[in-house]
Amino acid sequence: MTNLLNYISVEIKALITEVRKLDFKISYIFLSVAIITFLSIVIASPNFYYENFSRDRFFSRIYWFLTDGSLMFILPVLSVKFIFREKLSSYGFTLGDKKFGIITSLIFLTVMFITVWFVSGSQTFASTYPQGGSKVKENFTVFFIYELCVLVYMLGWEFFWRGYMLFGLKEKFGYYTVFIQMIPFFILHKGKPEIELFASIFAGLILGIQALRSRSFIYSWILHWVVMLFIDGVSTLRSLSNNYGTGVTDFYNLFFRF
Repeated sequence: MTNLLNYISVEIKALITEVRKLDFKISYIFLSVAIITFLSIVIASPNFYYENFSRDRFFSRIYWFLTDGSLMFILPVLSVKFIFREKLSSYGFTLGDKKFGIITSLIFLTVMFITVWFVSGSQTFASTYPQGGSKVKENFTVFFIYELCVLVYMLGWEFFWRGYMLFGLKEKFGYYTVFIQMIPFFILHKGKPEIELFASIFAGLILGIQALRSRSFIYSWILHWVVMLFIDGVSTLRSLSNNYGTGVTDFYNLFFRF
């Protein structure tokens, strides 16, 4: 028994010694990301709304977007300002390299618009969006309010991964942070259509590189929102018109003659 206690004591002392060597800021970021993600999954989800409020799909999504967006934005901002006592601009809250940001955003949008156009030709994909359900598709005002809530959500989402985590870990890990932030970003797409889930791997890498190079998460925020706006818009128009073609004529009929 004495030998066991001595062994445990030695191991604990060794662990304490190693813990004291850890960088506080890096450790705090990893731990806070885990805790905020936990809160996101547990209390800022549609399922939480269903279990505690109502089964309304539309309002469950509004709750999700606003609550999750706030969690992922406000808590990291408070950490940067009051724990690290640093400037938000050091975490990508700046326009940074505007030329690079705008050019890469236009290229990315072009590729995504073309991809979404063809993928949305699948009735299964089109019926998945907007995630707020039929209520979003039936009224333009509701659609507009819904997309503004998505904008808030994307602000929190992009600042969390491409601002707080990416720039917070950059000094320690350099460009490896692109891969570090991509992994949880990809995992949290679980449940989305398979093609979107797979694409999130490369989207996470591309947006991470763009953010580091431009020194800003703003471009990825706007990019992500515009892509979602296009997905929701195309899916809505396809559902209302029952037009799932992907030709030039279909594009014209969907956007200019519907």
